[in-house]
Amino acid sequence: MKNEGSWSPYLAGALSGVVAIGSIWFTGKYFGASTTFVRTTGMIEQIFSPETVAKMPYFIKQVPKVDWQWMFVVGIAIGAFLAAISSGTFKIQAFPDMWQKRFGRGTAFRAGIAFVGGAIAMFGARLADGCPSGHGLAGTSQLAVSGYIALAFFFIGGLISANMLYKGGGQK
Repeated sequence: MKNEGSWSPYLAGALSGVVAIGSIWFTGKYFGASTTFVRTTGMIEQIFSPETVAKMPYFIKQVPKVDWQWMFVVGIAIGAFLAAISSGTFKIQAFPDMWQKRFGRGTAFRAGIAFVGGAIAMFGARLADGCPSGHGLAGTSQLAVSGYIALAFFFIGGLISANMLYKGGGQK
C-alpha cells in the first residue's frame, strides 16, 4: 500500500544510517531512546524531591539532564511532525481507524492498554539495558549477533501482539 506523498522507505533507512554514523562520529555513542524517558522522569522527580534523586544509584550513573540523547528524542518527534506535514499525511486523530473498528472509541480501555503496553516496554528496555533502537539498530550496525537476535524477536513480538490485538486488521 503506497501512500502518495509518503517518504521512500529506502531514503528513510539511508537517512537513519547517516544519523547513526553521525551519532558515533560526534558523540562516540550509539543512539537510543529509553534512557531519555528515565532521565526525564528523574528531572521531573528532582522538582519534588532532589535529595531522593541524588541518592538513587541509577541517577548517580545516569544524571538526569538535557543532553544530546534527550535532544535526539525531541528531534524524533519534530522530524515525524515535519515528515507528516511535508507528505500531506498529517491529521489529528484520537483513535486510529483499525482501533475503532476493533474496539470502538472507548477512551478508558485505550488508555489502559497504552499504559500497560508502555510499562511493559519500559520494563523490558530497562531490563535489557536499552531499547529496540539501541539494541536493534546499533547492534546490527556493529554486526553483533545479539543485535540481530534482538531485532528478530522485537519483530516477532510485534507481529504476535498486533495479531492478538487486531486479529488480522479486519481484512476479509
